[in-house]
Amino acid sequence: MAKKTELEALIASQQTELDAVLLYQALAKLMKTEEDKEILLSMAADEGRHAAILRGITGKQLQPNGTLAKMTTVMYKAGGKRVLLPFMARFEIESFFSYQKYFQRYPAIAAIAADEIRHGHLLNRLLAQ
Repeated sequence: MAKKTELEALIASQQTELDAVLLYQALAKLMKTEEDKEILLSMAADEGRHAAILRGITGKQLQPNGTLAKMTTVMYKAGGKRVLLPFMARFEIESFFSYQKYFQRYPAIAAIAADEIRHGHLLNRLLAQ
């Protein structure tokens, strides 16, 4: 299998960021406290900003896909936050390392990566509550 080109990888990241907007919005609706809802909606806004930054780099106008949000909602309802949030937190933190290789060429991506680390910590905080 051929290696993804840089552009393909950035487009895939852009799509993931867009899909995460819907995912965090959907999860926010399931939260019991206003504080938890606000945290997730803030993360959704961050993901939208990330997608916009990546759109500036890729030049591609993408549309969010709600499939991930629907699957995550089902998983949350079935297993609760103790099952879902550790996985999501780990994914957010690991995203930092996926983005790290682009810092020098695209400095704006460093801000995205920093948010991803923060998102991982926020999800872990939600888990601890």
